[in-house]
Amino acid sequence: MPAIDTDTFSHIRRMHDRRFPHEIACILPGEFFVSRESMVVYTVLGSCISACIRDPIVGVGGMNHFMLPAPKEHQSGDSWGGESTRYGSFAMEQLINEILKRGGVKHRLEIKLFGAGRIYEGNIDVGARNTEWVLQFLKTEGYAIAKSDLGDVYPRKVYYFTDSGRVLMKKIERVKNRTIYERESAYQHRIAEEPTTQQSDITLF
Repeated sequence: MPAIDTDTFSHIRRMHDRRFPHEIACILPGEFFVSRESMVVYTVLGSCISACIRDPIVGVGGMNHFMLPAPKEHQSGDSWGGESTRYGSFAMEQLINEILKRGGVKHRLEIKLFGAGRIYEGNIDVGARNTEWVLQFLKTEGYAIAKSDLGDVYPRKVYYFTDSGRVLMKKIERVKNRTIYERESAYQHRIAEEPTTQQSDITLF
């Protein structure tokens, strides 16, 4: 049985929960995780998006967590434009490439999308911009979407099973989770300053 990629993902926090049969990898904004072993990947999303991707034949799967500014051609003079728009592409390509390196095949990839809640007050709907970007990215790259739960006004907790593709998702009362808003705001400012480099398997609980 191959070992989990401890070098590549040694910075990812791991935990155990008696409710789940596998070890849980907890990812934060800007992180991703891929495993050849049966794992659960967990994150909490506000306006960010997570792509959950796996090759169902070889059982390699993973998840990312990214916040995307508006693409340049859709700039409206606000802080969501600029060179950092490439960050979303980097996040998607990193996740897909790591799956392919571990035996995944492009045409077999199963892709599920979650997040993009409107948790910010004001006129800018960050989640809607994220959704528009990622849908266009996948279309351009020739990928189909197996399942998605995007938009609305709620943050989401997402647990993704890398071996089966099963998803457990819980929508969170927005007023009780200002921490999510503050964490994403801090992350947004940080990446703006960094150099650019038939039975449903989605279970609400």
